[in-house]
Amino acid sequence: MTVNTTITVSGVKETINALKKIDPQLQKDFRAQATAIAQPAIKAAQDMYTQVPLSGMAYNWTSPGRDRKNFPFSVAKAKKGVQLRIDTRRNAVGVILIEQKDPAAAIFETAGRANANRLGNQLGFVGAGRTRFIGPAVYRARRNIEAEMQKMILDTARTVRQAM
Repeated sequence: MTVNTTITVSGVKETINALKKIDPQLQKDFRAQATAIAQPAIKAAQDMYTQVPLSGMAYNWTSPGRDRKNFPFSVAKAKKGVQLRIDTRRNAVGVILIEQKDPAAAIFETAGRANANRLGNQLGFVGAGRTRFIGPAVYRARRNIEAEMQKMILDTARTVRQAM
């Protein structure tokens, strides 16, 4: 019994998802390669975290009415929290993202962005859709990695087309 499969690739998300259908190891290799290429941007974002932003952030905080602990802010955890994520969901805005996974550092990055509040005022202004450290660091390092990432994606798309 033979099985026929038709894969049509039209973008980066589709290419990454097609890799999994062809061979799951190819998708793992793609992710590892993307992480290696994005390492200068990740390193630049990690290097921005040098100290606790406000002295009170070094203590335990919990949100009122919730059991989840948001703080203490730790420079080591903040550096470790900067990671690359590949998001191929249908409604995803970006495909290859550099994110902050540590809750305390993520709150620091975005506090006061949507609306003014005391924490955001103490940390300083950050515009809507912006972050304090990760965004500027990644944008500075972006030019160095864009060409390499684009070449890798085109090579991967070529591999997918050949496998069809």
